[in-house]
Amino acid sequence: MQTRRNLYFYYPRHDETLKNKMEALYKAAEDNQFHIVEDAVNANIIVSIGGDGTFLQAVRKTGFRSDALYTGITRANESGHYCDFNLDNFNEMLHIMQNEELEVRRFPVIKVTVNDGSEFKSLNEVSVRSSIIKSIVIDVIIDDEHFETFRGDGLIVATPTGSTGYNKSVEGAVIDPKIPCFQVSELASINNNRYRTLGSSFILNKNRKLKLSVVQDGNDYPIIGLDNEAYSVRNIKDITVTLSDDVIKTVKLKNNSFWDRVKRTFL
Repeated sequence: MQTRRNLYFYYPRHDETLKNKMEALYKAAEDNQFHIVEDAVNANIIVSIGGDGTFLQAVRKTGFRSDALYTGITRANESGHYCDFNLDNFNEMLHIMQNEELEVRRFPVIKVTVNDGSEFKSLNEVSVRSSIIKSIVIDVIIDDEHFETFRGDGLIVATPTGSTGYNKSVEGAVIDPKIPCFQVSELASINNNRYRTLGSSFILNKNRKLKLSVVQDGNDYPIIGLDNEAYSVRNIKDITVTLSDDVIKTVKLKNNSFWDRVKRTFL
């Protein structure tokens, strides 16, 4: 028995121009025997309309569902590392989902625990940055063993797919998303006789546990960024990062691999 295809659309609700196009999208989906649902809980296909930022929000707002298929549709002049389609080829997306054997990507997700309590997930990266004009000091601990003491503006922990974003802007490596791992990159580290760091990004295996322990020296209120959202958590003591067992599944177009998109975007 064929699985019922329930579509949920996530898009910027304040965009009046986009709202006017949604009726056409709804009709095209229904004409192709897809069912539009108002609640993402009832969907097995979640479609974001916008660039990568909207895609990240769609995944976050719908709870990082590993039992659903995500796909992204870009509009004109929007970047789309996570988005294989645009508004002009929406019907192609429906045709592929309905008539062809789907190629599915599986993107790693990191789990973030703050102060051994609140848990979050991230598809792109988690960043820890000083919120005042003062460097932040962080003890970097790998598998319960002290690795280095960082002093500077902050640290970024990125997934392989997130390696092309904020991580790349600070000269971190671009990582193939088929490698289950996460990467740590520095933001303006200070290296002197008292503080010494590796001075380059490093990559941790999927089974590693990373703990960032914020030294309580008065700069105890850093900004924690999860993908494209900032979280204000008072008195940060430590942040623990591991690779989640969950993955985000997306539709893959033929001849449009991760490296095809990297080449198209940067080269």
